[in-house]
Amino acid sequence: MHRYTFPLLAITLAASGCAVEPLTLQNDVTYVAEWIGDDAVVGRTPVSLTLSAERAYGNAGCNHWFASYHLEGQTLRFENIGSTRKMCMPELMEQEQRFLDLLSRVERWDVSNIDQLRLWPAEGAPIRFWPDQN
Repeated sequence: MHRYTFPLLAITLAASGCAVEPLTLQNDVTYVAEWIGDDAVVGRTPVSLTLSAERAYGNAGCNHWFASYHLEGQTLRFENIGSTRKMCMPELMEQEQRFLDLLSRVERWDVSNIDQLRLWPAEGAPIRFWPDQN
């Protein structure tokens, strides 16, 4: 019985040292949207989100967007959202409007069990993002 004690203890200690850090919402990391509410993102230009120390910004699929934000724990709110005013194909403009509308209603964020960042409005499906791999 004692000959198994040390190997089991070593395995337990090694495994506890390998605990994975939970994902957090990070500054200066670009996240690329896969879903906007219940709709998959369309088009070649990624819909994106980057948080800096002072502002949030990204691409809404056609235009660049920018906003101020407040982050406290799991609470996240975007304010004073604006964008450039370029015209694109109608389906991209509709997607962009859905994205900016949903972004204005975000109240909280979390990370799913598959490490996907989710921004949740008060009601409905979230905007779902992956960290940009480029």
